[in-house]
Amino acid sequence: MIPSALGLFFVGVIIGSAGSSGTETTSSTKPAPEVTVTVTVTAEPRPVDASDGKPAGTKEKVKPTAEDSGKEAAVPDFVGMGLQSAQDTAQAKGFHGLTSHDSLGRDRMQAFDRNWKVCSQNVKAGRTVSTETDLDFGAVKLEEDCPAKDQQPLEATGGRMPDLDGKSVKAARGALDSGTSVTVTDAAEDRMVLMESNWKVCGQAPGPGVKLKGQPVKITAVKFEEECP
Repeated sequence: MIPSALGLFFVGVIIGSAGSSGTETTSSTKPAPEVTVTVTVTAEPRPVDASDGKPAGTKEKVKPTAEDSGKEAAVPDFVGMGLQSAQDTAQAKGFHGLTSHDSLGRDRMQAFDRNWKVCSQNVKAGRTVSTETDLDFGAVKLEEDCPAKDQQPLEATGGRMPDLDGKSVKAARGALDSGTSVTVTDAAEDRMVLMESNWKVCGQAPGPGVKLKGQPVKITAVKFEEECP
């Protein structure tokens, strides 16, 4: 049997409707903007220590109190001790202002304290003083003998030329103003004076007591184990 034209028409309409129902529809609607939510939190104040008005738990650097600064101690006898041992002993007693100098007046640096021994001290042993007192040790090398009299570092007092005789060239230079022009020559031979702490002064110009006005200074010297000519 041949289907009628009207029947074929209805069949086509049904099929078309079924096909259109599976077609995806593209939406032109834009996504909604994101909403940002701000939460405000009120911080609770830190508890305050009523004793000092600072927030509880605050740590501060400890400072010496008046009680600490007023401490006193008896000064030990350091003479004969190694310089390092003397310094350790002084610190154990509470003394921390420690210095040392060359007892022979040669102005050598005590670079390795264990190689030096104490010959003198600026505060008498047994004296009770504040632990803030500065202690100064006069020292020589271990193989050297202590001098009969400690030689303090040279100073140009009153702006006048000090007596440099027998002093090391280094000590002599240190006693003068840093801007002073100093010429050092070998008094015995034509050698270069390199390690000035190993050389002693034989002659000087200007002489002791002369007013220093920026004039150049001339020094002649020999090594310490030698005699001045």
